This record gives sequence, structure tokens and C-alpha cells, in this order.
Amino acid sequence: MNNNLREILTKYNIPINKITILSNAKIIDDKLVVKERKKDDIERTYSYLKSRSFDYFPEPVAIDKKYELYPYIKNSYEPKEQKAMDLIYLLSLLHSKTTFYREVDIDHNKEIYETTINNLDYLNNYYTDLITSIEKEVYMSPSSYLIARNINIIFESIYYSRDKIEAWYKKVEDSKNERVVNIHNNITLDHYIKSEKPYLISWNKSRIDSPIYDLLSFYKNHYLELDFDDLFHYYESSYPLKEEERLLLFSQLAIPSKIELENDEYKMCIKINKMIDYLYKTSKLITNYQKSKW
Repeated sequence: MNNNLREILTKYNIPINKITILSNAKIIDDKLVVKERKKDDIERTYSYLKSRSFDYFPEPVAIDKKYELYPYIKNSYEPKEQKAMDLIYLLSLLHSKTTFYREVDIDHNKEIYETTINNLDYLNNYYTDLITSIEKEVYMSPSSYLIARNINIIFESIYYSRDKIEAWYKKVEDSKNERVVNIHNNITLDHYIKSEKPYLISWNKSRIDSPIYDLLSFYKNHYLELDFDDLFHYYESSYPLKEEERLLLFSQLAIPSKIELENDEYKMCIKINKMIDYLYKTSKLITNYQKSKW
């Protein structure tokens, strides 16, 4: 234990008998959680949430320049699917409680649009060059075969994302106001715990922005293991998205990742399969949405 941590525990007269070290926190005697401070205005975040009647976060015991101290909360077991449903409901509550409208930042929207378009242009050129190179191979490697076999879904995803970001930009460019919320900005099942009541933890990335970014992070963190048809439906039953928000969400969801080439064929095939699984699952999610319209 370093001197800074020892000093803060001494300052608040906290005895130490046992320390459990986790990847990003230390648990003191199963009573206290100590984390390094990563957000300068974390106190302001908590104060704002409480002012909007959202208190589903652990109340800090103490916060100083380097550390945050929280009560240790024992997490009750829930099946993963139920935990995800409870989390998405709490997320809809967070967004509902903290909603407000602000004047549209034209430059910010333009930046989102241009960044997305530039990224899509880059990916389109990258995969065009890649498939051209692969088609010249006399004997395809397993990774090359995987890319060649699935190149259509890659280009379809790029096209779809471009179509939706164009529609989004057209929708918002003449808007006067936009809906924003306090987003958590790092939604995973690990950041949801439940004891006497549910809690969201790890608020160090939170900010004011569109609600879609919480849905985006949740999906990207758990798309392989959870049914997001039901989860997004459940979310929208409590907090319906606006048309422009859905356009932006699905545009960002559909963007394929760039496959970085390397010599290890086994690792290459794993990376490609993961990306292809993501694109097919996302395409299915979007198709089901368009059919049901939730």
C-alpha cells in the first residue's frame, strides 16, 4: 500500500486488517472500496444526479485529489439476462430523470457527421484494397477466405451506416434544440450491482450527451451474450428514442471495425470471425427493429 492511500485512510480514521486488490480498486476489510480518482468533477456529477432525483449510485465516503472511497456493497446474484433487463431499466430511468433540451451545437453535429463519413470512406477504401489483394492470391489463407466470403456484409454495413448518418444530419441540421441526458458512458454488466437497491458504479467517464451513447456502449460490450432486441425494446417502452436519435444510434452501430493484418493466422481468424459475428448480429437487430418499429 502506497503512502498516499495510507494517508487518506488514516485521515478518515479507517482501520486496515485485510486488503483485497482488484484490477481497478482495493477493498478494505470488505467494508470499503478505494479507487484512484480519474474524473476531476466527480463530485459535481453526483450532486447533479441527486438534484435530478437519481440516487442509484454508491454514496462516497470521502473524495480527495487522488482517491475516491465508497462503501463496499455486496452484489446479489442474478441470472445474466435478468441483470441485463434490470440494468437497461435503470439506464432508462437515468436518462428520463436527467433529460433536458439545449440549443443545438451546429459545429458539434457537423463534427460527428464529418468524422463518421471520413471513417466510412477510409474503411471502404481499406476493404476495397484488401479484397483486391486477396483476389490476386493463388491460394487463399484461412483468414483471406473468411474476408472474401463475408466481404458483402462489410460493404453493406458501410453503406447502411452512411445512409443513416446522412439521414441523421439532414434531420438535425435545421433543428434549434436537442435532447441530452447525463450518460454513464461505460455501461457494462460489471458496472451494475444490486443489494437492497440497484446501483450503477464507475462514473468516471460520464458526461452530458445524447442517450444513444449509453446504448451503444452497452451493445458493444455485450452483443455476443445478450438479446438486444428485447433489451432495446424494454428500454424504449420506458424512454422512447426520437427519430434522429435512432438514426444516429444505428449509424454508429453498423460501422465495421478495421481488421489489422498480422502474421498469426489463428489470431487473424479469431478477429475476423468476431467482427463478422458483430456485423451479422447488428444487421439482424436493425432488421427486426425496422419490422417491429418497437
